[in-house]
Amino acid sequence: MKALQITKYGEIKDSLSIQEVDKPSFNDNDILVAVKAASLNPIDYKLAEGKLKDMLSLKLPATIGYDVSGVVVEKGSKVKNFEIGDEIYSRVPQEQMGTVAEFVAINIDMVALKPENISFEQASALPLTGLTAMQALEKVNIKEGDRILIHAGSGGVGSFAIQFAKYKGAIVYTTTSTKNVDWVKALGADRVIDYKTEDYKEVANNLDIVFDTLGDDYTFDAFEIIKEGGRVTTIVGPPDEETAKQMGMQDYSLPEKLAKLKKEKSAEYKLTWMQPNAKQLEDVKILVEDDTIKPIVDLIYSFEDAIDAYEYLATGKAKGKVIISMADLF
Repeated sequence: MKALQITKYGEIKDSLSIQEVDKPSFNDNDILVAVKAASLNPIDYKLAEGKLKDMLSLKLPATIGYDVSGVVVEKGSKVKNFEIGDEIYSRVPQEQMGTVAEFVAINIDMVALKPENISFEQASALPLTGLTAMQALEKVNIKEGDRILIHAGSGGVGSFAIQFAKYKGAIVYTTTSTKNVDWVKALGADRVIDYKTEDYKEVANNLDIVFDTLGDDYTFDAFEIIKEGGRVTTIVGPPDEETAKQMGMQDYSLPEKLAKLKKEKSAEYKLTWMQPNAKQLEDVKILVEDDTIKPIVDLIYSFEDAIDAYEYLATGKAKGKVIISMADLF
């Protein structure tokens, strides 16, 4: 079968290539999926560039990709809740990474039936971003009436988070660039902040929650604009102690500056290291079929142009998700 692989670390055009590889084997609790579409995430090209090799060591060559939608073509002997021909979507576990390919094997604990009212391309846009946003917001118990700032509202995680926060009844502030203001407003945000012309810290303050999707100074600055006892939830900042323990980091403590800011505001601080979760994908399916959540797709590339898709994603200009369609392979 054909697959897009990381063959060496480096620039995207040098590190990625389409290769002929063996069809993946699968275990008793796995399904084999004919891939219809795969969506791209920043972690993918960062892996290819070698930026994460100290945290996540890959045995190269390695097939790339985590998000997928497709059709079940074979299944393991213990699989009872999926049948041949079922249309599914998933964020695959690390050990089964490799969705930009003709076929992928997936453990059924990470799989849900795809929403019936959207295409395979749209479905592939949902798993990682949807699970990340849901887990990050639920970790700080977002609820009706909460005032929340979501950074980078036009991105994959941000665009899902806006819709999910509104579903929960929150009052949503978000940041984006001038060209995306109207587009992001249409997602349901109550106040869209144009970071090119406005200082978000002057517009959004006394907040219940800040959702930090940018890291660095944005993580620390979140404590300036939350109220006493507010919550900061991040997907890019330093780990909190509980999450660090789950990640296997022993004898860890918060960086001194972060610990001080947290104490001064009596604040809650949480890092989300997203975990694949079939039950939450089923919840996303319901929200999509109810038209509560709409998948946001920017561009769709053919499999043959997959490397160009990753180069575009790396520019940081995508509105929503970048998708690779495998339609030309079947």
